[in-house]
Amino acid sequence: DITQKGYEKKRSKLIGAYLPQPPRVDQALPQERRTPVTPSSASRYHRRRSSGSRDERYRSDVHTEAVQAALAKHKERKMAVPMPSKRRSLVVQTSMDAYTPPDTSSGSEDEGSVQGDSQGTPTSSQGSINMEHWISQAIHGSTTSTTSSSSTQSGGSGAAHRLADVMAQTHIENHSAPPDVTTYTSEHSIQVERPQGSTTSRTAPKYGNAELMETGDGVPVSSRVSAKIQQLVNTLKRPKRPPLREFFVDDFEELLEVQQPDPNQPKPEGAQMLAMRGEQLGVVTNWPPSLEAALQRWGTISPKAPCLTTMDTNGKPLYILTYGKLWTRSMKVAYNILHKLGTKQEPMVRPGDRVALVFPNNDPAAFMVAFYGCLLAEVVPVPIEVPLTRKDAGSQQIGFLLGSCGVTVALTSDACHKGLPKSPTGEIPQFKGWPKLLWFVTESKHLSKPPRDWFPHIKDANNDTAYIEYKTCKDGSVLGVTVTRIALLTHCQALTQACSYTEAETIVNVLDFKKDVGLWHGILTSVMNMMHVISIPYSLMKVNPLSWIQKVCQYKAKVACVKSRDMHWALVAHRDQRDVNLSSLRMLIVADGANPWSISSCDAFLNVFQSKGLRQEVICPCASSPEALTVAIRRLGSHSGRGVLSMHGLTYGVIRVDSEEKLSVLTVQDVGLVMPGAIMCSVKPDGIPQLCRTDEIGELCVCAVATGTSYYGLSGMTKNTFEVFPMTSSGAPISEYPFIRTGLLGFVGPGGLVFVVGKMDGLMVVSGRRHNADDIVATALAVEPMKFVYRGRIAVFSVTVLHDERIVIVAEQRPDSTEEDSFQWMSRVLQAIDSIHQVGVYCLALVPANTLPKTPLGGIHLSETKQLFLEGSLHPCNVLMCPHTCVTNLPKPRQKQPEIGPASVMVGNLVSGKRIAQASGRDLGQIEDNDQARKFLFLSEVLQWRAQTTPDHVLYTLLNCRGTIANSLTCVQLHKRAEKIAVMLMERGHLQDGDHVALVYPPGIDLIAAFYGCLYAGCVPITVRPPHPQNIATTLPTVKMIVEVSRSACLMTTQLICKLLRSREAAAAVDVRTWPLILDTDDLPKKRPAQIYKPSNPDTLAYLDFSVSTTGMLAGVKMSHAATSAFCRSIKLQCELYPSREVAICLDPYCGLGFVLWCLCSVYSGHQSILIPPSELETNPALWLLAVSQYKVRDTFCSYSVMELCTKGLGSQTESLKARGLDLSRVRTCVVVAEERPRIALTQSFSKLFKDLGLHPRAVSTSFGCRVNLAICLQGTSGPDPTTVYVDMRALRHDRVRLVERGSPHSLPLMESGKILPGVRIIIANPETKGPLGDSHLGEIWVHSAHNASGYFTIYGDESLQSDHFNSRLSFGDTQTIWARTGYLGFLRRTELTDANGERHDALYVVGALDEAMELRGMRYHPIDIETSVIRAHKSVTECAVFTWTNLLVVVVELDGSEQEALDLVPLVTNVVLEEHYLIVGVVVVVDIGVIPINSRGEKQRMHLRDGFLADQLDPIYVAYNM
Repeated sequence: DITQKGYEKKRSKLIGAYLPQPPRVDQALPQERRTPVTPSSASRYHRRRSSGSRDERYRSDVHTEAVQAALAKHKERKMAVPMPSKRRSLVVQTSMDAYTPPDTSSGSEDEGSVQGDSQGTPTSSQGSINMEHWISQAIHGSTTSTTSSSSTQSGGSGAAHRLADVMAQTHIENHSAPPDVTTYTSEHSIQVERPQGSTTSRTAPKYGNAELMETGDGVPVSSRVSAKIQQLVNTLKRPKRPPLREFFVDDFEELLEVQQPDPNQPKPEGAQMLAMRGEQLGVVTNWPPSLEAALQRWGTISPKAPCLTTMDTNGKPLYILTYGKLWTRSMKVAYNILHKLGTKQEPMVRPGDRVALVFPNNDPAAFMVAFYGCLLAEVVPVPIEVPLTRKDAGSQQIGFLLGSCGVTVALTSDACHKGLPKSPTGEIPQFKGWPKLLWFVTESKHLSKPPRDWFPHIKDANNDTAYIEYKTCKDGSVLGVTVTRIALLTHCQALTQACSYTEAETIVNVLDFKKDVGLWHGILTSVMNMMHVISIPYSLMKVNPLSWIQKVCQYKAKVACVKSRDMHWALVAHRDQRDVNLSSLRMLIVADGANPWSISSCDAFLNVFQSKGLRQEVICPCASSPEALTVAIRRLGSHSGRGVLSMHGLTYGVIRVDSEEKLSVLTVQDVGLVMPGAIMCSVKPDGIPQLCRTDEIGELCVCAVATGTSYYGLSGMTKNTFEVFPMTSSGAPISEYPFIRTGLLGFVGPGGLVFVVGKMDGLMVVSGRRHNADDIVATALAVEPMKFVYRGRIAVFSVTVLHDERIVIVAEQRPDSTEEDSFQWMSRVLQAIDSIHQVGVYCLALVPANTLPKTPLGGIHLSETKQLFLEGSLHPCNVLMCPHTCVTNLPKPRQKQPEIGPASVMVGNLVSGKRIAQASGRDLGQIEDNDQARKFLFLSEVLQWRAQTTPDHVLYTLLNCRGTIANSLTCVQLHKRAEKIAVMLMERGHLQDGDHVALVYPPGIDLIAAFYGCLYAGCVPITVRPPHPQNIATTLPTVKMIVEVSRSACLMTTQLICKLLRSREAAAAVDVRTWPLILDTDDLPKKRPAQIYKPSNPDTLAYLDFSVSTTGMLAGVKMSHAATSAFCRSIKLQCELYPSREVAICLDPYCGLGFVLWCLCSVYSGHQSILIPPSELETNPALWLLAVSQYKVRDTFCSYSVMELCTKGLGSQTESLKARGLDLSRVRTCVVVAEERPRIALTQSFSKLFKDLGLHPRAVSTSFGCRVNLAICLQGTSGPDPTTVYVDMRALRHDRVRLVERGSPHSLPLMESGKILPGVRIIIANPETKGPLGDSHLGEIWVHSAHNASGYFTIYGDESLQSDHFNSRLSFGDTQTIWARTGYLGFLRRTELTDANGERHDALYVVGALDEAMELRGMRYHPIDIETSVIRAHKSVTECAVFTWTNLLVVVVELDGSEQEALDLVPLVTNVVLEEHYLIVGVVVVVDIGVIPINSRGEKQRMHLRDGFLADQLDPIYVAYNM
C-alpha cells in the first residue's frame, strides 16, 4: 500500500510507541513496549534499508523520522548562511578513478572491514549491490533530482522507489537554501526563493542583496564578499547567549563566564540504589579444574570430536580442527616455545614470559593452537592485530604495549609471516615504536616433535596471568588488561551457566576471535564444553553477508555470536531465501548490545526472520568491556525490557521516561541480568565513587572473580579502575571487596535488568551536560540525504577550547557530492543536533572518501583522527565552524565606565603613590661640547664650512652588491656637485626660492648631491622612492601621487629613470603628460652659481618628508631648518659621532630617520657613512655584515626587512661566513630603525644567530620614530642596555600595564625602544581626555622636542583635523607646554638602572599604533598580538594579518604549503585566537604567499589588505565564514 494513507498508517504504527502514553503509576521503565509489526511493514523496513550505505550500528527509522521532523521545524525560520568561497583548484574534480567500490567499513573503533586475507586484498561487493549496478550508479548518481532525495537510493524494487517518491513529496520538505544555524528569526531575513519540484537544473541562489549594499560608513559597495559578510553579520546579530549570572576569575580580573546550572534541570529523585547480585555460580561436579585440563580431557577421550571449522571466502569448509589435533599441536607448540628458542642454558622464553600472537582474521585454527600452546607452556599470550604497513594508525601504540610487556617473541602463521612487509634483504623491518622481535612460525611442519617423556605441566587454575587482552583508550594509547587463570576459568563457567551451554553444541562465530566476546565464546568457553565452533571470517562476510545465517541452517547451530552490523548486512542482502530456517537457534548473542543503537537492528532482524523460525526470546544482547569481561547477558527466554528515555534528561545523567519533546528520545533495550557470581552497582562517573540513585545514570561497576585484574605495568591506572570501593551517601564502602569500573554508562532497571546508554569513552561534557558521541553520530547519519556520508564513516569527538569541551564532527563525504550538497548537509546536521541534543557543534569537517585513518578492522581510528585534526593535517575538503553559537563562556564585554575626569586620575595616581608617567632625554643646553657645527643655523652652511676646512675628508662611501666601493664623496666634491645642481635648478628649471622639487633617485650619492643642490638654490626637496622597473603598474602611481600632493614644480632624477617615467609602460599606469618639468642630473652645467641661497629665518621649510603610514595614509610632514639642525645635533650627541668615526647604514633613504642618517648626519657631524642600499642584499644577503666586518665599523643602522633577510638568508651559512673572516665583535651598537613596537622575536633570533660571529647580544637595539617626530628614541653608545619586560596581555586590553614574570600565562615580552634622545621630553596621556596618566597605564605617547616636525603638509586643507597632532596641550597639570601626539600607545617605566647623567633611567615601551588598535568586546587589541598567535598555530602559516569589518574579526593567513592544507588552518586559527585572546574569529581567509601588502619599512599594510578583501581582489584559496 504505497498511497499517502497507507504511508501515514505505517508511520503512526512505527511512531506509535513513542507518543505520550497515559501516565503510569510507577516511574519504572515500561516493560515490553513493542511496535506491532505486520509482514507488509516488514517489507517496508527491508526496502528502506536497501540504501545500505549508512552505518548500520546507528540504524533507526524512528530516529530518522524524528530528525526529519526536527529539521522541518527549522524550515519556517530559515535564513541563508554565506557559503565558504573556495578557489577552483580546491574543488575536487571527481573522475571515475575517485570512486572506490564500497567496502562497507564503518565508524567505530572495532567495526568495519578487515583486509580480506593475509595479503590484504578486500573483495568488493556490498550486499546485493553488484559491480555493474554500482558503476552505473556512480555514473548516473549525480543527475538525479534534489527534491526527492530518497528516490536515489540504490537497490530496492520499483515499488520502493515509488514509495520514496511519495514520501519525498509529502513529508520531506525541500531544504534547498542553506539553513539558518542560529535559533532566532531575523526581521530582515534574506529569503532565498527556490523553484519547487524535482528539477535537475540547480540555480545558484543570489545571496541577499549582493547588488548594492552599504558599508558601515554609508559608502555603497557592490561585491560578493561584502554581501556574504553582511549576511554573516545579520546571522550573528543576536547570537545565543544564556543570561549571565556568575563568573569565575581566570587567574586575573578578566572574567570567563561559568555555565550556571539551569534551575529547571532535572535532578535525580529516586532512592539510593542497591547493589544487584547475580545468581549463585553453581559449581557443577564435572567442570574441569582448569582450561588446559579440559583440553587434555577432550583431546584424549574424544579426539575425533570437531572443535573448530574454518571457512574459505566461498563459504566452503576449509579445515576442521578436532580436539585431538588441537591437543597434540598445542603440546608441540608449548614444547618448542620452551625448548627450541635460545640455547639450553639460556632459553629465550621461560614460564610467565609474555609472547605476542600475530594471526590474521581468517586463520582461527592457527591462533587457537598457538593460544593453547602458550597456556600449556605457562607463557602469557598477548594477541594483537597483524601490522600491515610500518605506519598503521595506532600501530606505534601497540608497539609500546609489547615493549612494556617485555615481549621478545611473536608467534605467527606461515601465510601471515610471508605477507608481512619485508626489507630488501628479506627480513621483517622493525615496526615504528615496536621492540625487536623474533618471529616464530607455529605451523606443525616447522616444529620439532616433543620427546616421548615430555609432558606439559597441567595444574589447577591459580592467580598467575593467563593472557593479556589489548584495549585502545579514548586518547589512542593502548593498554594491556591482564586476566588470571582463575578469572579465565570462572568466566568460562559463568558464561556456560548464563548461556546454558552443553557438550557438543554447535556455535557460529562471526566476531573477531582474538579479543572480547569472540575470544570468550569462540575459543575459551567452547573448549571447556567440547563445543563445535563454525568460524566465519570477515572476508567471507564481505562477499556474502548472509553466510552466517546459511551456516546456522546448514549446521543446525544452537548459538550464534554476532554484532548488530552482521544482522543489518543480512537484512540488506536478504531476498526471500526459501531455505532459511533459524528454528535451531536457541541464542543469538548480540555482542554490541550495549550500544543503544543496536536495538533497531535487533528489531528489524526479528521482523524479517520471525517468519523463518526465529523466536523473539532468542535474541540475547550482552554488554562487555575489556576490564570487566562479560558485564551482563540476556538469559534464554527471560523477560526483556525496553525504555524510551528523554535525551534531555540523559544529558543531566537522569532517567526520565519519554519526555514531552517527542523528537529527542533514546530507545534502549536491556542487556539482561548481572553475570552469575557477580555483584553490580552504578557509581557517579566523576569524583568519588558514590552510589547512584535509582533514576540516575552512572558508570556500571562489577565485583566478581571473572574479571581482568590490572592494566599490565600501570599500577596507578590499575588502582583507579580495578580497585574501586563504591560508597553510600553516608560515605561507608558497600563491600570490602574492590569493584571494577566497566567503562559503561547505564543503570539497573526494574527486575534487575541492566541497561546501557553509552560508554565512558564516548562521553563529552559540554557546559556541564553530558552527550554521547554515539548518539550524535546517529543523529548526523539520520540527516537526509542519508547516503551523503560515505559508508557511514563518521567520527565524533570533543576538543578542549577555552575551558570547555567542544564537539567536532568529521565525516567522509561521497565522492560525487557537490559543494552545495556538502554545505547543505552540514547545515542540516547542525540543525538536527541542535534540535535533538540541544548542543552546538563547534566544528564540522568533511574529508574526501577513504582518507580517515583506519583501525585494523577497517573502522575509523578516532584518536588518530582527533590528533590529525588538532595538528592540522586532516586536510578536509569542507569545514564549517560555529564558534559564535557554541562558545558561550567568553568574558563579559568591557563596559566603558563614564569617563573619570583627568584631574581625578591625577589625584588618584598621587594618592596611590604612582608616578605621573613622564621622562626626558639629556638637556641640550647643559651639554658642553666643542661642536663646531653648532654655530651654523643651516646645514648648507655646515657643508660650505666643511668644504673649506677639510676639503678631502670622505663623507660618503657607496658599496655595490659585490661589496666593493661603487662611489665616494669628499666634502668638497659634494659641495661642488651641489653648486652645479643649484645652477641647473635656477637656469634650466627657472625655479624661485621656496619651490618644491621631487628627487626621484635610487639609494646612493646622486640623491645626497641633489638634496644639497636644492638647499643651495633655496628649493624644498622631497625624496621619493623611484618606481620599480619590474612593477611599474603599482609603484608608479605612488610616485605620481607624492609628486602631485607635494606640489612639486620640478622633478630631478637620473637619465635611466627619466626614460622610465616617459615609457609606454608608464603611460599605461599614469597620465605621463601631467608630469612637472623633469631634469636629468647626469649632465650638469659646468658653472658655479652667483651666490648660494641663505634662508632668512631658521623656521622656514628645509624639506618635506613623505611616507605611507601602516594604515595606508600618505602623509607629508614639514621639517624646518631649525628642526633639521637640532635633529642632527641630537643624534650626534647620542651616538657620539665625530669626523674620525665610520658608520654603516643599510636603510632606505626616503623618509624618517633613514633619510636623516643617509643624507644629513655625515654633513653635520663629519663622520664617514658607508652606504649599503638594502636592495643589493637581495642578490647578496651577506653584503651588509661583510661590510661592517671589513671596515671595522662600531655603529651600524638597519631596518627590520634587512635583519629578516639576514636571519632567513644566512641562517645556515654562519660557518662559511666565519671561514671568510666575518667578525662582528667590534660592533658596539646595531640599531634597527623602526616606527613600530620592537620585533623582539626577530632581534633575539638575529642576536642568537650571529653570536658565534662575535656579535654582542647587547649590541642589538631598536629606535622609535613616527610622523610627528622622526626619532624619539635611539640606543646610543653610552647609557644602560635596552631592557625587556613581560606584561600581562589581558591587562593591556584594558589599557593597564601589569608586569609579570617571564613565562607566565598570557605574558607578552616588550623591549624598550632605545634611549630617549637629548632634548626630547615625553609624557603618557589619555588619548580621549588628554589627561596625564600614571606609570601603570597604557596611553598615547606625547613628545616635546626641538626636532618635532612643524606640521602636516597636505593639499586638501584638512589640517584642522590633525592640527592637534602637532600642538596639543594637557587638559590638566602642566597645561602650558605644547606637545606633539605620536599616535602610538605605550608606557614608561622607571628602571633600577642609571643614565649617563647619573639619574634613574626611564624606559619607553611602545605597544602599537592607535590607528591600528582594534576595539572588540569593549577591549583594545593590537593586531600584532593576534597575528603572533596565529603564526604559531601551524607550521604552514608564514604570515598573518588581521583587521575588523563591521565588528567581525577577519584573519588573513598566508599559506606556505599545498592548497590541501588551507582548510586545516580554519579550526586551528579559530582555536588559538579563542584560547589566547578570548575572541571569536568571524572570517578566516587563506591566501598565497606575498598577498599581504608590506611597505618599504617592512610593516604590514592592513588597511590596503582590508580594501582588497572587500573588493574581492585577493584571489583567496579559501574563505571560511565562522558562524
